[in-house]
Amino acid sequence: MLYLTRRETFNAGHRLFRPDWTDEENENLYGKCSNPHWHGHNYVLYITVKGNVNPETGLVVNLKTLGKLIREHIIEKIDHMNINTQVGFMKGRIASSENIAIAIWEELEPRIKGAGVKLHCVKIVETENNYVEFYGKE
Repeated sequence: MLYLTRRETFNAGHRLFRPDWTDEENENLYGKCSNPHWHGHNYVLYITVKGNVNPETGLVVNLKTLGKLIREHIIEKIDHMNINTQVGFMKGRIASSENIAIAIWEELEPRIKGAGVKLHCVKIVETENNYVEFYGKE
């Protein structure tokens, strides 16, 4: 089994909040990240797939194919957008890095299967100090 990771980047704004809570309740939990005027990040996204090396091609997966899947189904939908209001796959979710990783997994996992490999990990770096990794639901 070999693991292969593709790195992409995107910039997006968001606000951490629950609409059923007051601004004060949201600020108590989420702090500055609940600013009603939004804030943004320069995210780094790592998509790791796993599979066996195809003896005919020497590849686990064609990186052009993997990159195209990520750009088409994730980056084009989230880059320079407001995650709370403009990203369809985030509808109804709190725009935390944790939920973004889960939503990206759900968008990519069936498509990556079609490329002949298995999705292993979605990693999102929100800041130099904070990142999340999601390995799928058990």
